[in-house]
Amino acid sequence: MSDDGGFTYDGGVVGPGETQNVRYSISETYLGDPVRIPVTIINGERDGPTAFLSAASHGDELNGVEVVREVAHEWDLSELAGTLVCLPVLNVPGFLAQQRYLPVYDRDLNRSFPGRPGSTSAKRMAHRIYTNFVEPCDFGIDFHTSTRGRTNMLHARGDLADDGVARLARAFGSHVIIDSEGPSGTLRGEATDAGIATLTVEMGEAHRFQRSLIDDALEGVESVFAEYDMLDSTAVRRPNWRTIVAGSAEKTWLRADSGGIVDVHHESGSLVDAGDRIATITNPFKEDVVAVSAPFTGLLLGVLENPVVYPGNPLCHLVEVDESTERAIVADRPAAQDDTRPTRAE
Repeated sequence: MSDDGGFTYDGGVVGPGETQNVRYSISETYLGDPVRIPVTIINGERDGPTAFLSAASHGDELNGVEVVREVAHEWDLSELAGTLVCLPVLNVPGFLAQQRYLPVYDRDLNRSFPGRPGSTSAKRMAHRIYTNFVEPCDFGIDFHTSTRGRTNMLHARGDLADDGVARLARAFGSHVIIDSEGPSGTLRGEATDAGIATLTVEMGEAHRFQRSLIDDALEGVESVFAEYDMLDSTAVRRPNWRTIVAGSAEKTWLRADSGGIVDVHHESGSLVDAGDRIATITNPFKEDVVAVSAPFTGLLLGVLENPVVYPGNPLCHLVEVDESTERAIVADRPAAQDDTRPTRAE
C-alpha cells in the first residue's frame, strides 16, 4: 500500500474507492506473446486490512475460481473497509490446458513460491504474482480442490501455531481444520512464514463447479470479512461442530493392497466407525473380493472418485474425531441436506 491509501503494484495504483480489473503479465509464450493472469483489485474508501483471495494455482482446480469471481464481481463491496485482491486463476497455462501443472514447464506453481527472478519459468511467474499481489497483504485464502479422480469435503488447512492463521481459520468457520505447516514452496506456507496469515481451503474435486461447496465457501469468506471488520453487514459464523486435526490426531490415507475395480461405499464427509467397510475391490469377474475397513472411527475427509486402482493407490483420507465431536456430528445429521455435511455411514 502507498502512503495515500492506494494499492500499488508494478504497473499501476488503485486509489481509495477505486476498482481495477487487470490482465497482468507474468511470463511469455514461445511466440513472445504475454501470459497474463486476471486480477481484480477493490480498494475501499474506509481504512482496513489488505486481503487476497486466490485460486487455480493448479489449473484444473475450478471450484475456487467461481468463489473468487463471485466475491469480486457479484458482491456489493461499496462499503468495503480495506483492500481486496482477487486472483481467480493463478496458473493460466494450466487452466487453459485443463491440467494441474504448468504444461510447457511441467512444474508445480504451488511449489514455486515466493519465486525468484532469474530462476525457472515457474519461479519467475511465482515471483511476479507474489511480490505484486500477495506480499502487500495482511492475510489471504488460497482455494484448492482434490486432485483428479478424488474429492474432498470442504475443510481448511493452516498452521494454527501462528496466531494470525488461527484467527483466520476459526473465522472461516469450516467444520474441519487441519493444523499443519504449509509445505515448502506453497503459497500458504511461504506467505505465512513472511507474516501474511494464509489459509488453504480444500473443496470438492477437479474439473467441476460444485454449487453447494461454492456457496459454503462464500459463507466462509463472508465470515472472515466480518471477523476483520471489512464488511459491516455480515456476521462471523460459528459451526455447530468443529474438529481440529492436529499432529497428534490419528489420520491416514487408506490404500489399495490389490489392483482392481473399486466400489466406495461412503461419500466424503461421512462418519464411519472402526471396522466399517469403506470400499470393496474386485477383479472384472467380481471374484477375489477384497474388503477395505476403517481402522478407527473418523471422518472421510477425501474419497476416491475414479473406480479403478493399482496396488498402493489411495482410496480415502480418514481423520480421527473424538467422542464429543462424534456425538455432535450424529446430532447434526437431521440438518444434513447435501454431500458437504457429514452423516454417519450405514
